[in-house]
Amino acid sequence: MRNLLALAVLLAPLRAQDLKAFEKRVTEFTLANGLHFIVLEKHDAPVVSFYTRVNAGSVDDQTGKTGIAHMFEHMAFKGTESIGSKNLALERKSLANIERVYDQLEQARRQPKPDKAKIEELEKGLKDAIASADAHVESESFTRIMEDSGAAGLNASTGVDSTQYFVSFPANKLELWFRLEADRFRYPVFREFYKERDVVREEKRMRSESNPQGELVDAMLAASFQGHPYRTSPAGFASDIENYRVADAEAFRKKYYVPSNMVIAIAGDVDPKEVRALADRYFAPMPTAPVPAPVVTVEPKQNGERRVTIESQAQPMLLIGYKRPEATHKDDTVFDVLDGILAGGRTGMLYKELVEKRKIALAAATGSGFPGVKYPNLYIFFALPNAGKTVDEVEKAMYEIVEGIKTKPVDETTLKRVKTTVRASLIRQLDSNAGMAQNLATFHAMFGDWRKLFESVEEIDKVTAADVQRVAKEYFIERSKTVAYHVKPKAEAN
Repeated sequence: MRNLLALAVLLAPLRAQDLKAFEKRVTEFTLANGLHFIVLEKHDAPVVSFYTRVNAGSVDDQTGKTGIAHMFEHMAFKGTESIGSKNLALERKSLANIERVYDQLEQARRQPKPDKAKIEELEKGLKDAIASADAHVESESFTRIMEDSGAAGLNASTGVDSTQYFVSFPANKLELWFRLEADRFRYPVFREFYKERDVVREEKRMRSESNPQGELVDAMLAASFQGHPYRTSPAGFASDIENYRVADAEAFRKKYYVPSNMVIAIAGDVDPKEVRALADRYFAPMPTAPVPAPVVTVEPKQNGERRVTIESQAQPMLLIGYKRPEATHKDDTVFDVLDGILAGGRTGMLYKELVEKRKIALAAATGSGFPGVKYPNLYIFFALPNAGKTVDEVEKAMYEIVEGIKTKPVDETTLKRVKTTVRASLIRQLDSNAGMAQNLATFHAMFGDWRKLFESVEEIDKVTAADVQRVAKEYFIERSKTVAYHVKPKAEAN
């Protein structure tokens, strides 16, 4: 850990009194179509980081189309009208033919008495149509152009609350990024869609179906949330994935990838005036559209403990989740501090008690804000029982620690250390252009103002031992708890 002097230097830029100085390096503007930009000037190196956040994730997937937000994220790397095709006109005809044949195949499958021979013929026709379209594709062109131009950290991710695209470029590639980023949202071509659908399906298989831990997490979410879409992971259901059509991804794009539902943060060696000019040139033509409605489903009140078990021969895992409020709630910062007290590495209560002292767990930790934070969510505990120890033993020990937090205020020395660590963790995320761009966009999207980033540092300092105890008492309660764990297959239990 850094010494106190170094830590003080690290924390200084985020103190409230420095907000005005920081603001001088930040330029904000909103295009007429609603797309918001945040630009941070940092001229210490000729590089720039870009972070595009779309305020849509798996929580916005429709019934029967779970995982479609993730699917579109994959398609956003498949190229545009000007990138990725050997002959766009012929490719478009081939892509249209794929959909025509697929429509016929679906109709044939839905008949009361399906004609097997006809279905087989159409399946072959679909395969041939896909091969014909693929012949026009210059695969991975979009990614290759970026990488050949010096892109670093090129990636994207789909969460439950949002989808984000990020990359860093040499400063002299600023206009290239604007053109590529705008075009992939304005003029995407859904080439290799069904090939990529297979990739997404395989990801689902690897992350949960063939992964006991992932399967347990999915089961816990389904038990914890009976009405809210947080019950479904970003990967979606296998049967939904297998039946995606191009029209499904296109409908999601048109509804959620609209300027008013996006924010772009740019941090690095840039001139805000040039950024504004390029934004006007490349992003202003995006058509204006209303902000999509948020999820209106409110999770019904939970009035009793829920338990779910998954049979597995793998290393057992225990998950305990308590309902907690969304990130904009006043208690959110208290949860961050509580997280540090319970699971702050080797100094956290869980590690010291369960792993180091009692040796009943191989690992133990917590997670505040699971699976997302936009809506009321879960505060989770998880642990891996040690060899010869049972899930029951670990669960009982977990509750003893929780009750200790409720009944005895944390001492001031521990509280001070944890708050310093939590603040330092936040600041470390801002050490790079990429980290700064991510946080500026995220805080703007979540709270309507990136300045909340500064306020959050101050709020950590204000958390008291009484706050920690109150939050533990209020939220770590039996009736809002869900417990999930692995058990040995019944046939082999003896």
